[in-house]
Amino acid sequence: MADPTGDAGDLAQTPLTHIHRELGAKLVPFAGYEMPVQYPEGIVAEHLHTRSHAALFDVSHMGQAVVSPGTRAADAALEAVLPADLQGLAPGRMRYTLLLNANGGIVDDLMVTRPAEPDAQDTLVLVLNAARKEVDIAYIRACLGDTATLTTQPERALLALQGPEAAQSLGERAPAVRDMAFMTARRVDLLGADALVTRSGYTGEDGFEISVPDDAAETVFRALLDSPGVKPVGLGARDTLRLEAGLCLYGHDLDEHTTPPQARLFWTVGKRRREATDFPGAAAILAERERGPARLRVGLRPEGKAPVREGATLVDPERGAEIGVVTSGGYGPSVGAPVAMGYVERDYAAPETNIAAQVRGKQRPCRVVKLPFVAHRTVASG
Repeated sequence: MADPTGDAGDLAQTPLTHIHRELGAKLVPFAGYEMPVQYPEGIVAEHLHTRSHAALFDVSHMGQAVVSPGTRAADAALEAVLPADLQGLAPGRMRYTLLLNANGGIVDDLMVTRPAEPDAQDTLVLVLNAARKEVDIAYIRACLGDTATLTTQPERALLALQGPEAAQSLGERAPAVRDMAFMTARRVDLLGADALVTRSGYTGEDGFEISVPDDAAETVFRALLDSPGVKPVGLGARDTLRLEAGLCLYGHDLDEHTTPPQARLFWTVGKRRREATDFPGAAAILAERERGPARLRVGLRPEGKAPVREGATLVDPERGAEIGVVTSGGYGPSVGAPVAMGYVERDYAAPETNIAAQVRGKQRPCRVVKLPFVAHRTVASG
């Protein structure tokens, strides 16, 4: 999970970096920040603890921003850069969506939330990927012009509490979160802090993402760690959890040359937007959807115990011809075996298709499987 472009001498820190050191975390450069990749128990133990109890992640390196109306309503203006039906997004609801370029390529994936509070329902709250937030902000602002205003929130921290005991832990401190449904949002008082809580996450487990002012982050983090069953977990386990859940990571499974149909994310294109064909790259995306993408994202189960890593070439095992590439790969602690995702030519994308990965000059047998590797255990949607 280390970022090879990070400069260890010039890394940003989150409001919780000193706590990670105190807890014995291994800190690595990631997206320009010094971030905990693991704590002393290690990635596998942290991963399994998340699946069985509750994990607390510091994800304050993510970008947070608010879009406010300008010459147009915020939702109508923001639809200029993504395919979601934001005008149909109800108060207190959130949506996973994509920033798209003019060719239909994916600039980033992000979360968009409409606050439930009456005085904020004309705004939209964005959470952007850490490694792409500067690109995203510049791109969105350029596209919005004076139609709406994007304001960043660098003064807010972001925590993720994930796992089957997350609701019990957070509910003891903010009872209003207990009845929240998946993909909903609520502003609550959390230990005296103004917190925007969403029932969401990146692990496939039930849980919450909690945005609080920087000066409240330590109080909230320590209080949640005091809950029975809650442990700090780093970015290493966050990556293995999202891979088992079949969730994409930008820069690996998604990029500006990948389209929603190829990534099996066409469901992010709202029905109204499909009919209006008014989103970036609409003509190319809809035509590709109609004829079928030339390549598709798939799950892979390699034979044996060793992981198949990102970048491995995928081939037809009989002809040896290149048919795709692995984009994410590792050991799945909950699966008890290596798992991977990648893109293959459409003819090889059906589940149970036998293909191979080239690893150190040899073919490693792999089987195409349906995603996710581990079933999601989120609560019912509202």
